[in-house]
Amino acid sequence: MSGSDKELLVGRRQALKMLGLGSAGMLAGGFSDILAVEPADMKYSPKPVNTSGNSSVAFTTGTDRQQMLFEVVRPFESEIKKGLNGKQLIIKVNMVQTNKPLCATHVDAIRALLEYMKPIYNKQIIIAESSSVVESSDGFRNYGYLDLAKDYNVKFIDLNTDSGSPFYIVDSNLHQEVIPVAKTYVNPDNYIISLSRLKTHNRVIMTAGVKNMVMGAPLVLSNDRASGRHYKSRMHSGGERFLHFNMFLVGQRVRPDFTIIDGVEGMEGNGPADGTPVNHRIALAGEDVLAVDSICTRLMGIPLEDVGYLNYMAAAGLGNVDRSKIDIIGREDPDKHIIKYKLHDSIETQLKWKDPMQLL
Repeated sequence: MSGSDKELLVGRRQALKMLGLGSAGMLAGGFSDILAVEPADMKYSPKPVNTSGNSSVAFTTGTDRQQMLFEVVRPFESEIKKGLNGKQLIIKVNMVQTNKPLCATHVDAIRALLEYMKPIYNKQIIIAESSSVVESSDGFRNYGYLDLAKDYNVKFIDLNTDSGSPFYIVDSNLHQEVIPVAKTYVNPDNYIISLSRLKTHNRVIMTAGVKNMVMGAPLVLSNDRASGRHYKSRMHSGGERFLHFNMFLVGQRVRPDFTIIDGVEGMEGNGPADGTPVNHRIALAGEDVLAVDSICTRLMGIPLEDVGYLNYMAAAGLGNVDRSKIDIIGREDPDKHIIKYKLHDSIETQLKWKDPMQLL
């Protein structure tokens, strides 16, 4: 190692100590591999964005999940085939907790997607999740996902067992912090489809495609949030204001290749885990996750300007949220199927992210 390389490595270790993430802390956090990489390896390029113009979102209504999913995916079949070429297909489901069915992707929605992919993709499909507790595998069993292996060539992966790729976020003092994000999300050989519900949220107003990916990315290595090894919790350490910003930071690189929202039954009130059902009977899908999520906010009666992470990502050019730049595919008009969701009890506190910071 050259003298200049040694200076870089020492400087980086010193920076980690300043962040409270020195060698011992990182090893204790199960993230020792970060110390083995050179500074250049800590860099990552933003995920490419299609800047060709308008974004398309397919929309339909009904109660038959398979029929609805087929309707919203079919318009993008050629793009999906092209994207899958030579890649591993991963279906990223959503389960905040492992024992509350309404908070998780419905098994029938996964079954419908697997059925659609049969003639398109002849390799094994990975169904993956990193829940807010260490054992995501409990949710695979409790929600009936494991039964899918009887009819389809699928493999289930708990992403909390994945190796970590280092990402930068900020803490409550705006100090830089390094967290491990599942390497599966940043592997260019993977094609990831996000499949989730419409839900309200207790920190960032609402959750759909973006949040399913971004907050599924940080690893959970301990259920004890005080341990420092629950890295999803570390995303929240700066409160609601900086959670929106941290989601933007991670979202520059971690976004799905295709997004499907199963809104047959949404969740309102104290989501994303303890809310109540909404019989919404909708489904939507598209390549631009920001466009999909912006239509979701509209369908839930939530002002787009209230959802910080969508605005941050859109301002950085990571997708379209401007309704005039989103083309709706389908016979139904989303504006005729808006249901104003009851928001979380903490909504007034959540919206304070929009207020000027109190610096004194």
